[in-house]
Amino acid sequence: SVGRPRPVTEAERHQVRRRRVFYIPGFDPFHARRYRETYRSEGADQARISGYALSLAPRAPGDVTGWAVRARIDEAPNGAPRDGPRDGPRDGPRDGPRGGSQDGPRDAPRDGPDEARAGAVRETIRETLSEFDVLVWGDIVRHSMRHGIVATYAQALRTAWIYLKSGTIFRLARLRKGPTIAALYPVWALLAELLVALLCGILVDETLDTLGLHRAFRWAAATVATGAVLWLFRRLDGRLFAYYLMHDYAFSAGGDGRYPEALAARMKVFATRIAAALAEDWDEVLVVGHSSGAHIAVSVLSDILRDAPLRPAPGRPALGLLTLGHVVPMVSFLPEARRLRGDLAFLSMRADLTWVDVTAPGDGCTYALCDPVAVSGVAPKGQRWPLCVSAAFTQTLSAARWRELRWRFFRLHFQYLCAFDRPGDYDYFRITAGPLTLARRYRGRAPSKSLLREPRNPFTETA
Repeated sequence: SVGRPRPVTEAERHQVRRRRVFYIPGFDPFHARRYRETYRSEGADQARISGYALSLAPRAPGDVTGWAVRARIDEAPNGAPRDGPRDGPRDGPRDGPRGGSQDGPRDAPRDGPDEARAGAVRETIRETLSEFDVLVWGDIVRHSMRHGIVATYAQALRTAWIYLKSGTIFRLARLRKGPTIAALYPVWALLAELLVALLCGILVDETLDTLGLHRAFRWAAATVATGAVLWLFRRLDGRLFAYYLMHDYAFSAGGDGRYPEALAARMKVFATRIAAALAEDWDEVLVVGHSSGAHIAVSVLSDILRDAPLRPAPGRPALGLLTLGHVVPMVSFLPEARRLRGDLAFLSMRADLTWVDVTAPGDGCTYALCDPVAVSGVAPKGQRWPLCVSAAFTQTLSAARWRELRWRFFRLHFQYLCAFDRPGDYDYFRITAGPLTLARRYRGRAPSKSLLREPRNPFTETA
């Protein structure tokens, strides 16, 4: 009748005018502004390649942990570009960066009469505003990396023993070789550095011996030479990553799988901020966790939904979780990771969110196409999430770009946050700034065919 508001259609319910994005980094010592500048530069490249408009602006003077994005992106209701994906970059390869269930989402809308309205909706809802917040724990990372040379070698011994005594390192090796090699790399690199330093010390001692110098003087000089070489290697770690990775694995394994106290306290702060956003006027609240930030995001959202399950209601924001390049088994396979395993099992059954996990076989630092719930041995009957898909670097990057990045392992681990020359159904900027919810974008998407779901973890106790 006249004056009665028409019902909200399914197409409109999954359109996004206003979105809140929370980004949880991995074990990174970087300041939040680095993520903002990466988003700015890579987003501009992706917009140029794909033919849409995207611009960043500060939210408030002095706000370095967040930013606002306005985007105009035409898309079909299923998340495909309106005119289909382009064949590749317009101007050739770019420079380097500056800085589910088996059936897919089950709560996504089905095809129906309202699909005919989607074109009109697309025309009237063109601009999307997305506000970003980086949930910072880089200060905790930097504090954990303050150990000196001797303390780092002690860390290496403790961490290696934790993974060896439980047999975890062998199970991880059978899961995917790439990240296991990455885990062993800092141990072998530190040992190699120590060997080189000792050889230099011996060389100094023997050289001084031929000159007939006193033994005490020779040993003192050899000790200084050994220490100097170790110090030099420490200074070069920005290229070698041995100390950085050692601190990363030691931080995660220090409690045998338990979250460190400082991080657990910070996660409560994260949960409070996300829960507050879920009570505000947003069309979607999207949480993005990268690398170690992926399992942090799982635990944070689990805490929120245990305390206050989201009931379907008009005006309630859609909740999405996007995990990128996860390293979940590095923690969930440890004996005392009961909380994380419980959170994985809990979140995998929720009907009040959409969880999409994106990895790529080309990323040697992630457990590519491994269902983090299933391989951890805690998949419940009727598991809904995550929907695991591949970013397929070899297909979505141009041949020239792939050749450039192929052996830059740590740069590839951040490719999920960067532009693609031939983006497929994974486009970080469409997901975080485009007009569709995560649920609508991946509606009906099947998991990648080579997904590994076989349980590989004997430690399945949960908290």
